[in-house]
Amino acid sequence: MSESPLVILLLCGGGLYVAKMWWEDYQAHQRGETIMGALPGATPTSRPAVIIAIMGSLILLAAETLGEIKLGIDQEQSEITVLFGLYTLVAAFIEEVIFRGYLVINDRSKFARRAAVLAASVLFAAVHPFLWEWDDGVWTWTFTAKGWFSTGAIFLGSLWFYFVRFMPTNPQHSLLPCFAAHATKNLGVFLIKGVQGFVTGLW
Repeated sequence: MSESPLVILLLCGGGLYVAKMWWEDYQAHQRGETIMGALPGATPTSRPAVIIAIMGSLILLAAETLGEIKLGIDQEQSEITVLFGLYTLVAAFIEEVIFRGYLVINDRSKFARRAAVLAASVLFAAVHPFLWEWDDGVWTWTFTAKGWFSTGAIFLGSLWFYFVRFMPTNPQHSLLPCFAAHATKNLGVFLIKGVQGFVTGLW
């Protein structure tokens, strides 16, 4: 991920544009219109579904934070800026559209869906740079305790995001609970980093 504020702003702009398209599809669905090629999960859900999604993310975040403290790796955090923290909220939306929206199986058996969820969650955890880093064109593996722990936390988070997409209280498989859960997790991480002194500036 580039540290350039301009690049981050461009990525935020692209993400907000996708969010706008998703919201327009959601509103069209609310009006009873059928949109060919609508973005996935642009359907309503219940308030309890959103609350459950948020509460689950808070529990996972608390467990992750306490686990890092217990293992003595809580000071091995990466530093971020306020701008990057805002980007993580936009990124949460894009990641949900891609992973919990498109990378799902809806028309096969429950076993196939669960297998796909596990596979997609492994991929989701792997693309987050905790076990690797790309610096100046050089790929480096970072098989540290912090790397493995954070990757595991990302994997569990992905399973939770998939669960709230398909749980009984979200019968139309809306992405709204997924957005709420993921944004809660990322906002919580940002706030914890701020308390621990790892937010270094505005941009």
